[in-house]
Amino acid sequence: MTDTPLISVKNLSKHFKVYKKQPGLWGSIKSLWHREYETVKAVDGISFDIHEGEIVGFIGMNGAGKTTTLKMLSGLLYPTTGTPSVLGYNPWERKAAFQKQFALVMGQKNQLWWDLPAIETFHLNKAIYEIPDEQFEKTLNKLVKLLDVEDIIQIQVRKLSLGQRMKCELIAALLHNPKVLFLDEPTIGLDVVMQKTLRDFIKAYNKEFGATIILTSHYMDDVKELCERAIIIDHGKKIFDGKLQDIIDKYARNKILSLVFSKSVTKKDLAAFGTVKEFSEDGTHYTATLLVARKEAATTASKVLSKLPVVDVTIEEPPIEAIIREVFSKEKAKK
Repeated sequence: MTDTPLISVKNLSKHFKVYKKQPGLWGSIKSLWHREYETVKAVDGISFDIHEGEIVGFIGMNGAGKTTTLKMLSGLLYPTTGTPSVLGYNPWERKAAFQKQFALVMGQKNQLWWDLPAIETFHLNKAIYEIPDEQFEKTLNKLVKLLDVEDIIQIQVRKLSLGQRMKCELIAALLHNPKVLFLDEPTIGLDVVMQKTLRDFIKAYNKEFGATIILTSHYMDDVKELCERAIIIDHGKKIFDGKLQDIIDKYARNKILSLVFSKSVTKKDLAAFGTVKEFSEDGTHYTATLLVARKEAATTASKVLSKLPVVDVTIEEPPIEAIIREVFSKEKAKK
């Protein structure tokens, strides 16, 4: 990793002028003579640097500005203010040398030809990116093997499952060995098994090719498994940039004790040690879940073990989704 960032964003903004129409027929008639507009700040002055080989999670609620940012970094949108730099290029100039070194994969968009086998799109991209024959065959074979799609690339795309199509989308985007990869919700709509498969592939691709990756996802498992660093934006503004573990340490005030008992206990007994979140007993199994102060988790677990008939206990971190919600709630409280 060099000191020079591969991606550098300084005071990047994108504002849209949006028409406000009054409801009903009369509103439509009035709009013929007078229209009201408002400015929506989709991205509002964000700055960050990303170095070679990093996988960075780009997190935010719907409408936070994640996809708009990726489109500006890809050259699809022109920024209102700020100067993004990717691989030393201004993305908006759309130079051929730049376009051959990055890829944008959007989980809700596709580039595969619907009525043709995926292999036809692969050959089309070979021509578009002017990939030499030997490099194309070598990369294609490696990607096909990593994603285990040898048996489906000759089948019409419309006959493939969503997971199979997403695998082929990734291959189409990666045939030219991009140095920078923008992944916008790559696992959206997939089952948990396929999500895990794609996460493993992204991790392997990063290791194999040293690619720099920005990942947006509403599935926190994607971010947790792939990214050491996270950037969080809200209403177009950056509110956090740092290690994912730092978010957990700062905002996860509690830990979770999952308990299994040898005989029945009462909620009152459990409440003496923490907040009872779940409590279940059916005559043979007795389980409970407690929220306890993070710094006192080990001490509390020890007390529970000594005073209650515990046969098994685990100490777990809260779900990352809950931690992210805590970050947003803290930021809103400041406003």
